[in-house]
Amino acid sequence: MKNENMTLELIDAHVHLDMIRPVEPAVDNARSAGISGIVAVGMDLLSNLKTLTLARRFPGMVYPALGYHPWNIREDDIDKNLGFLDEQLKNAIALGEVGLDYKVKVKKELQQRVFQSLLGLAEKYGKPVNVHSRYSYERTHAMVAATHIPKAVFHWYSGPMEVLDKILDDGYFISATPALAYSDKHREAMIRAPLSNILIETDAPVEFNGKASEPATLVETLHELARLKKLPVSEVAHITTKNSRKFYGLKEDPG
Repeated sequence: MKNENMTLELIDAHVHLDMIRPVEPAVDNARSAGISGIVAVGMDLLSNLKTLTLARRFPGMVYPALGYHPWNIREDDIDKNLGFLDEQLKNAIALGEVGLDYKVKVKKELQQRVFQSLLGLAEKYGKPVNVHSRYSYERTHAMVAATHIPKAVFHWYSGPMEVLDKILDDGYFISATPALAYSDKHREAMIRAPLSNILIETDAPVEFNGKASEPATLVETLHELARLKKLPVSEVAHITTKNSRKFYGLKEDPG
């Protein structure tokens, strides 16, 4: 029997594909679930190299976004990571995952300095930015807006509504994850934001309710978002996929 999701075309806007083992079954499962694109995000030099390799291994399915995650910032590695991104960002569809995280022990000043440099690279190469903003929502948005980045998505947004309003006013996006099933703050954000400003993702292989996710888990995100929006699943799929294609500059699926 044909999978009912095959009639829907979905794009997972944020996956740590280099962390999924084995990767081949995960990509096959994604295709079977109706997913036609996986945006694989990087976190540091090694992660970025693996992400570029995966994009070459799965052309037309896996799209690389190269980044430098605030969790992975080390003083001695900054120049090497920024140098690599300056050389390779032209080969990616986006800069990400980058941003600020005020719950980790990396000094805030150091995170901000690196993030500002990263935003400069996004501006230099005209790339959209996939932003991590845990416990740093206001500062992260302010830095993105001040750099006049035209396209940014605030990944897994669960922050204050007053900051969300600023994000939306600037024309930026937020992304929904399977955490919609249990996170009140995440649900509140997705209810408030118009569907035209939402992408859907899994952040795989992050665990949700104790279970590791994979790109095929995107179907759960889709159904939870449709339930919250009180809209048909097909409509939410169509709009969020259109949003992802526009945001990342991806061509329409010829199929």
